[in-house]
Formats: sequence, structure tokens, C-alpha cells
Amino acid sequence: MRAISVALAAGLLAWSPPPLAAQARIRTDVDTTRVTVGDRIVLTVVVEAGPTARVEWPDSLDLTPFEVLEARVPTAEVTGEGVSSTAVFTLAAFELGGLEIPPLAVDVVGADGVVESLTTDPFGVEVVSVGADETGDIRDIRGPLGIPLGVMRLALGTLILLVVAMLLYMVARWLWSRGDEPVRPALEPPPLRPAHEIALEALEALERSPLLERGQVKDYHIEASDILRTYVERSFLVTALEMTTHEVLASLQQAGVDKSFRSGLREFLEQCDIVKFAKVRPDTDACCRLLEDGRGLVRDSMPDPTRNEIAGPDLLVQDVEAVPVGAREGS
Repeated sequence: MRAISVALAAGLLAWSPPPLAAQARIRTDVDTTRVTVGDRIVLTVVVEAGPTARVEWPDSLDLTPFEVLEARVPTAEVTGEGVSSTAVFTLAAFELGGLEIPPLAVDVVGADGVVESLTTDPFGVEVVSVGADETGDIRDIRGPLGIPLGVMRLALGTLILLVVAMLLYMVARWLWSRGDEPVRPALEPPPLRPAHEIALEALEALERSPLLERGQVKDYHIEASDILRTYVERSFLVTALEMTTHEVLASLQQAGVDKSFRSGLREFLEQCDIVKFAKVRPDTDACCRLLEDGRGLVRDSMPDPTRNEIAGPDLLVQDVEAVPVGAREGS
């Protein structure tokens, strides 16, 4: 009996609780497993460890084929049971089909310096095209409905009578007013305005627009790109709105446009293209600097004021109302 007691005491002394890092566990969750192209997916990763452990999130993420639009890692919360650290990742996919969010590795460092690596489980996500038919029910096309012959003849005869009556009324009205009404001089065309004035006004209107406040950074850059492309089109007779950035620069080089202007325009349009295809999301300061760069390009390429009297049609445009900012959003 004494020997058994001694053995139990030795076992209790030899036993020690597992290290804090070994107590760590990881949980993951996604808000949806079916999205359309470009829609956002929220991936939440929660790591729980001992009270003296430290959670180390990776500095860079590669979740191909998904693009990481935003990553938020708040300060770890200390509870009575240990430490809880949560990271929220906003993802987007631009490929169709069944895709998989790859595993994510997170290190947990214990008080003794021992590192335990935790890995999330992969998640399957189905990406479908916009407007895809989810019913899967393929129906036959209905045949054309027949129209009675009598109805067609009646409608055609009525239409002919209306057209003839309208023509007779217009001729009679013209003959009646021909001899009494004095000849009016032709209206003068609206005054011509320089292309740079319209471009600077459009950039100022974009700066006052609420696009950035609403978080519509992509629409903001599309509008800025269209303003500069319209300015190039009116100033250098290059169809910039219908060309890619590379084609615009090639056409300007062929037209003999100054190299410094082409270089600045290339940087401006490439920055807009990167945001347009959802590769980056610049902050508000970067968006404001973009408009300043656009103003600089317009001012540096403005014609000499002394040449206003001989300015050709490539530097002047009709004085029309500016299109409100964001009018193309629905197109």
C-alpha cells in the first residue's frame, strides 16, 4: 500500500499542465459560399490561446484565386480563459466556377517561446456570372402569335390617313404664315469654349461630388479618366474615349505631342486603370492627389493666350452643359 502511494505522489509531481501554446485553437467562418463575379466575401478567423500566449498574424497574405480587398486585425481581447484574437478579411473573386479559399497559417507563441502553428480549413465558394439563371428550367420558345388579317388592314389604313392628314396640316400652316411673317435671321451658333476650361470645370465638379464620401472610389477614378480622355480627344483629335491607354499614348506620339505630357498622362491613366479593375483601393489623400495631377496635365498643355484668335477647332469645343458627375454610373 505504501508503494502505491509513493508511485501516485511521484506521478503527480511529474505531471505538469500542457504549454499555453498547445491550448490554442482556431476557428474560421465565411458569410456566404455562393457569390457573383466581383462580389465581396467576408472571411472571419478567430484564434484562442492561453492568457500568456501571443498570436502572430502573417505580414502578407496570398489567398489566390481570391483577392484580398481589406484585412482588419483588432487588438487581442483578454478574457478569463485566455487571449482571443479575431481577424476579418474582405475577399473578391473574378473567376467563374467552384473556387477554394486556401488554408491560412497563424503562429501562437507561448510564454516559454514555443511556437505552435495553426492552420485554417479550406472553404469552397461557387462563383457565378451576373444574371445567371438559377432555376435550371429550360423551356421551349413560344411561337409567334397570329394577327387577324382584317385588323392589320384596318390599322394600316388608319396609319396612312393620319400621316396624310399631318402632312396636309403642315403644308397649310406653312402657306398661311409664309407671306405675313418676316424673315428671321439665322441663330448664331453658341460661343466656342477652350477644351481646357471644360476639363478644369469637370475636375472641380468631380472634387465636389459625394463619390468619395459614399466609398465609390472606383466610380471616382472612372470619372477622372473620362475627363482627361475627353480633354485629349478635343485638344489633339484623338478618339481617346474609344481606345485603351496604350493606344491613346501611341496615337499622341504619332501626332507629335510633347513627351512630358505623354509621360504624365500615362501615369494618370494607368493609376485609374488599376483602380478600375479592382486591384487596389487608394485612400482619400491619394484620390485628391490624382485630381491635382489631372489639373497639372491640363494646365501644362493649355494653349498660349496670345493664340486665342487663331485657335483651331482642336482647341475649342461647343459651349454645352457639363454632364453631372456620376451620370454614367447607371450605364
